[in-house]
Formats: sequence, structure tokens, C-alpha cells
Amino acid sequence: MITINKELFGRTQQGEPVFRFRMKNSVGVSVDILEYGCTIQSICVLAGSERTVDVVLGYDRLSDYEKGGCVYGAVVGRYANRVRNGEVTLSGSTYRMEKNDGNNHLHGCFSHRVFSGRMEEDSVVLTYLSPDGEDGLPGNLTVSVRYRLDEENALHIEYGAETDRETVLNLTNHSYFNLNGFGIVHGHRLQIDADCYTEADQELLPTGRVLPVEGTLMDFRREKLIGKGLMNPDPVLSMAGGYDHNYIVNGTAPELRLAARARGEVSGIAMECWTTQPAVQFYTGNYIHEDSVRFGKKGAQYPQYGGFCLETQHYPDSPHFPDFPSTVLAPGSRFSEKTVYRFFPGRNGIQNNS
Repeated sequence: MITINKELFGRTQQGEPVFRFRMKNSVGVSVDILEYGCTIQSICVLAGSERTVDVVLGYDRLSDYEKGGCVYGAVVGRYANRVRNGEVTLSGSTYRMEKNDGNNHLHGCFSHRVFSGRMEEDSVVLTYLSPDGEDGLPGNLTVSVRYRLDEENALHIEYGAETDRETVLNLTNHSYFNLNGFGIVHGHRLQIDADCYTEADQELLPTGRVLPVEGTLMDFRREKLIGKGLMNPDPVLSMAGGYDHNYIVNGTAPELRLAARARGEVSGIAMECWTTQPAVQFYTGNYIHEDSVRFGKKGAQYPQYGGFCLETQHYPDSPHFPDFPSTVLAPGSRFSEKTVYRFFPGRNGIQNNS
């Protein structure tokens, strides 16, 4: 049986109340969701008969979420990932977005907006109305995100959105996972079910070329240590400070299919990532040690490479590449995507087959 509790988490600097929802299943997995940023604040998983490990990074205080730059656990949008020059052209009109990543746009404002949450049996549903012109993009956009926890230790995330004007949309969750709870993730083992990735330039924007992973450090088709790549001075990784790359998930979107598996070497906790989206951005927390908020949950000072993200999404900068899966959302159509993060307690971790 899934239980859900609601409590006041804090108030924003403008005095707006923010509530926290705690979902828990009968086998001891719990998930905390914040209305601020539609954020996953914690996911606690068993690592033995009594010990639990919180496997996502975050903060204890609302004020830190307001000030922090890492958007721990938030839903990001309107456009997750990067858009070159912060410009999008739709039906002959050009729209200018904030240039918050050098000369480009990155992620948007949703991580710093207060969603409205409600409880529904085994789910928490959060909604937000993004007004016409927010993030520089057209359309009044109605967004809903459903978080559902089940008895198989899977957290289901269902995204929905509708607009009254043609716009672009790319949504993802930006959780940083550390299956050991703390420390660098070099010893985690990872598998990504992707034969190809989108080549990136010095600004980490797509060049338009789709390259095979075979024979490169980008190849995670067989489970391997994350640290093998991070400790290698390869120019493809060094320009990003580590992994920050868009993998094209094998199979056919929008079928729900396995995108990635990971396992913590200390806790034994494992996870799977399933998605209907065409891609997953693998990011290794290359700059979290430079966060404007120095301390995370329980006073932890997160190190560089202290967490990894599996951001299921459409490709970065898709509006500038007609051959990429489209991110255009038209009136009368509905954006609908799903991602599932499933966790395996330490005593039942996925075994290394490599």
C-alpha cells in the first residue's frame, strides 16, 4: 500500500507557501516531492535489512533551492538542454530566450517556479500554467507532472502539456543520482542502451552529426565503470569537464524502453531508467562543486562528480535541426512522455555481467 503525506516545507522569498509530499511503499522505499520546481528532493532505498540510502542529491532548505544553480531534482523547461543563441523560429517569427549559458539558452525557468500539487491515491500530481512569453516562447502552456510510486520500487514520471499557440517544448527531470549516497561516482557501473550519440561542439551544442559510440569512451552498451572515462584525457570529454552528452536510446520512441542501468559499488543499490523519450542526456556532475550553495542535505559538501544525471528528453537544440525528432507543440496536440526510475535494494542489486 502506498501512503502519501503532505506538509509545509517552507515559504519562498515572496512568501508563497511550498508543500512537500512524501510517498512511501510497503517495502520501505520513500520519495519526497516539492512543489518548488516540481522537485524530487529525496529517494530513500534499502541497502540491507535496516539501512536506507538517499540516492539523490539536494538541499534541506527551500532558500537553498531558490539560490542554488544545480537544479537538483527539478523538472526543467520550457526547453531542457541547450538552444543555440537562445533563438527559436516558428512560422516565420523569431523568439528570443534568455542567454544563461554563454551565448545560449539552457533549461529555462521551471526549476524556480512553484507548481500546485495534489494527492491522488498512489500519485502526486503537480501542475503549472506557464504564461505566454515565459522563457521568451509563445503560448499559454499548461503543464502537468504525475509522480507515482509502486510496490516494485519504481517511480513513474508522466509529463503532459498543452498550448494555445505553436511553441517548442522539451521537459525532463534533473535528478543527480548517487547510489552510494555520497562520494564521487567513479566506482558506479553504468550501462546505456544506445548505439549512437549526437556530436557536440565546444559549446556542447549539436553539430548535427550522429556518431556511433563503438570504439569510443562514449560506449556504455556493456556495463562499465563511469570513472574509466572520467579519468581519461579524451578531448571529447575534457571540453565538457566529463560526460555531458546526448545518447540516442535504442528502440522506437514513444515505446517505453530501457535506456540505462546503474549500480553503486558500495551500497549495492541498483537502478534502471526506462523512457518513451528519444534520448537521454548523461551528465556526471562536472561542476556541482562550484554550486553557489556550498552544502547539500545533512550538511554534505558535494564533490565534483558527486552525482550523475540520466535526463530523458528530446535532443538539444532540436529547433535548429529538421532531421532531429521535432519538439514543436501545436494547439490541439498534447505533449505526453513517460520516464520510470526503478530501484533495486542493495541485497538484490543488478549483477555485473561484463
